[in-house]
Amino acid sequence: MTLLLMAAGSGSRYGKLKQFDDLGPNGEFLMEFGISDALKNGFDHIVLITKKDNVNFLEDHLRNRLPANIKLDVLAQELTDLPQGCTFEGERTKPWGTAHAVWTARNVISGPFAVLNADDFYGQPAYENAANFMRAHKDDNTYALVGYTLKNTLSEHGSVSRGVCKVDGDNLLSVDERLKLEAKDGKVIDEDSGNEYTGEEHVSMNFWVCKPSIFDKIESDFRAFLDSADLGAKSELYIPKIIQDMLQAGEISVKVVPSGGDWFGVTYASDRETAVNYLNEKTAAGKYSSPLWPNE
Repeated sequence: MTLLLMAAGSGSRYGKLKQFDDLGPNGEFLMEFGISDALKNGFDHIVLITKKDNVNFLEDHLRNRLPANIKLDVLAQELTDLPQGCTFEGERTKPWGTAHAVWTARNVISGPFAVLNADDFYGQPAYENAANFMRAHKDDNTYALVGYTLKNTLSEHGSVSRGVCKVDGDNLLSVDERLKLEAKDGKVIDEDSGNEYTGEEHVSMNFWVCKPSIFDKIESDFRAFLDSADLGAKSELYIPKIIQDMLQAGEISVKVVPSGGDWFGVTYASDRETAVNYLNEKTAAGKYSSPLWPNE
């Protein structure tokens, strides 16, 4: 089973590349705890999507720590990686978005895979539940969202982006991407639209279980995205939009798999202390080895 981690962000609100911040008790990156949780649940292929400048560093860093039997691919998400025949003539420094990050791995993944953010901590049960789902749905076109509760995913230090979900039982109906959600006066407010939420809504934290059929859909939507008259220097193509398009077209079904555990993210520099304390507590309680990797 494959775990794809997206680590190509710039950390503009965090103040530096948060993917490579030494948050763990022995200087581990946050993503290393997620990788450890995945390996404990049978994942045997790790794919990292990052910036070109970070490929060699990440490859060396992880290869020296991962067990020898674990396959590792570290790939660069590049602006020039476009569908055949497509061009982009504008000026742009920002990556094309999470869907493009996933598409970057199209040549190294041939089976079911989980995809998530490298700068989020998803909790140990989430990997177990995702792995069990993948084993039960190897050959069909059933995808999954590992779901969280909105109120449990907010930051005390500013607004956050979340995909707010509509569900029917354990079936996902839609995902509405909200970019500026913040808790105010007992409610959650989207600063862009003014929409109010109770906080009990299911949200996507970008932990998806996908099948290789997503690669063709991303390429098709990416072509349309590049041809759009509204394409701007900061426009992005998001995974939830791709999956929602496939869902509405009847090409896939999407189950909501409970996360079953804790989540935290490091969006802002002020989130760092919370992350460090949490990982120290989990390690002290024996949930993680210290050091995390036996060969350190």
